[in-house]
Amino acid sequence: MADEVLSQNEIDALLSALSSGEMDANQLKEEEKEKKVRVYDFKRALRFSKDQIRSISRINENYARMLTTYFSAQLRTYVHISVASVDQIPYEEFIRSIPTMTVLNIFSMEPLDGRIIFEINPNIAYSMLDRILGGKGNSLNKIENLTEIESTIMSNLFEKSLDNLQEAWSSVADIDPLLEEFEVNPQFLQLVSPNETVVVVSLNTTIGETSGMINICIPHVVLEPIIPRLSVHYWMQNEGQKERKPGEYEKLTDNLSSTILELGVVLGETKISVNDLLELTQGDVLKLNQSIEDPLIMRSDEEPLYLVQPGQQKNKVAVQVIEEIKGGSLDDE
Repeated sequence: MADEVLSQNEIDALLSALSSGEMDANQLKEEEKEKKVRVYDFKRALRFSKDQIRSISRINENYARMLTTYFSAQLRTYVHISVASVDQIPYEEFIRSIPTMTVLNIFSMEPLDGRIIFEINPNIAYSMLDRILGGKGNSLNKIENLTEIESTIMSNLFEKSLDNLQEAWSSVADIDPLLEEFEVNPQFLQLVSPNETVVVVSLNTTIGETSGMINICIPHVVLEPIIPRLSVHYWMQNEGQKERKPGEYEKLTDNLSSTILELGVVLGETKISVNDLLELTQGDVLKLNQSIEDPLIMRSDEEPLYLVQPGQQKNKVAVQVIEEIKGGSLDDE
């Protein structure tokens, strides 16, 4: 906890009280010697450090961008998703904080233990459903009487987004997420004990003109095996050190070798006024800045590559390579 800084007025008042005898300096020293006790709530144990929470937040910021792209393509409308907050709270508190009737998708995270919950606000869920069925994305909350077809459509929509979840977590763990359950009543869910610490990632979600929240609940038991990887030290140590997959280099080389590259050779250049350009007629001669005795320059995307000399081959204009321009630069330029 940071030390409290006194203002100048508070310092003057303290000195005045000491000098007038209203406050005893010895009494202050005795109070400083007393042990300071901080209240700790064992029901709200903080099992993740701030560093680890920041890493989880960074992973889900990337995931939110992926979801934005995915839902925009699936729903064919404006979608914006961003991370609102990342908190660690008891599981019981998370269950109490969400609506009594809502949309819940439960995913396993193999090979990690446990399961995670996606809670989608009914306004967002029905806006998605309306868009998929050809509507304008209006929200109609009738969560208590979802039909089997509507439940299947919602489940399929989020099940297809699992590739994005897998990619977002690939920097710290190779997971294979799988949709296991679809539920509308959070009281029927008991993934972990009520006092178990969970990380809740809240995503601000806008679909067309409808706004709401998507909450991701990740129990501590799921993240426990990879907690050491949720640190700045791990991220910095592994940055740029990923090994290439077998055959990846050869495949990349083959693709580059077959790439079509456009080459160009300029015979020469000159500058004339706009008036002279307008008065050009057939038979006029323009003097170029290129001597017929000097080699020409072959370029690709304005980058000089070779010195060449013009010629002819099989009744077509051609050039012959004389010398490579080292480093893509010219000594005389």
